[in-house]
Amino acid sequence: MEKIKDIELNGKNSKEMVNEMKTVGFQATHLAQAVELIEQMKKENATIFLGFTANLMASGLRGIVKELCKKKFVDAIVTTAGSIDHDIIKSSMPYNLGTFQANDVELHQKGINRIGNIFVETKGFELLEEKMQQWLKEIYSKEKIVSPSQLTKFIGEKLPKESFLHWCNTNNIPVFCPGITDGAIGMQMYFFKQEHADFAMDVTKDMKELADLVLTADKTGAIILGGGISKHHIIGANILREGLDYAVYISTAAEFDGSLSGAQTREAKSWGKLKERGNSVQVNCDATIALPLVATALKEKGVL
Repeated sequence: MEKIKDIELNGKNSKEMVNEMKTVGFQATHLAQAVELIEQMKKENATIFLGFTANLMASGLRGIVKELCKKKFVDAIVTTAGSIDHDIIKSSMPYNLGTFQANDVELHQKGINRIGNIFVETKGFELLEEKMQQWLKEIYSKEKIVSPSQLTKFIGEKLPKESFLHWCNTNNIPVFCPGITDGAIGMQMYFFKQEHADFAMDVTKDMKELADLVLTADKTGAIILGGGISKHHIIGANILREGLDYAVYISTAAEFDGSLSGAQTREAKSWGKLKERGNSVQVNCDATIALPLVATALKEKGVL
């Protein structure tokens, strides 16, 4: 067994600090192990799936996700509709830092929506409506039934370089969004469909592309931030190959209530979502804290 070692603050860079965290204990150890496992995924040319929830794209983590896509560090993304919303809006206007203790009634009266301590002005969603209605008309003129990944690719063509969807489109990284109607863009599709009844969003069209990625890979790995449908769509698809070879979960969700979001990597083995001998790390931490450390360490190692 390794001994617990005290950290010495001697002008270390992120790589050196994260490496020392391996013998700190608690979640610091798990975070250091996550860096090593992601490095192993890349060395073994695993097909890497990145999953994240919409709240993280409202935060500054959007910049790290953009970098991962720009450098083709991941092979596919699974996310929620709100991530698409935020990528569109933030490409045109900033979000503001507020407080968890804000008066929400007053915010509503001022046209401000709160995501934790992040404030989003309602005018951002008005901007999204204007753009989405125009884009849906363009899509509809070419095809009446589209998949979420077709929609996200089209949107990526329209967004600037600050957008993660822009780089997914540029680098042919598919973005799957199985819960595409659960967000502002879903509401816009509802509005559009009132006058275009034959327009349809077919989530089943993406199943073959996702399955092909899983089945043709020599090895598969997942980096999953948070839980919900993004998490399950990745690990569920990997049942087709008897489970992921590697998995890194970063989440604050607890497992005691039996939720999928809180399910640990070991539980996935009972379903065949992670191979019985699959290598995995669970980091119980807010992703806005953990991911910058992980990504910076990988960059300093020359992996990212």
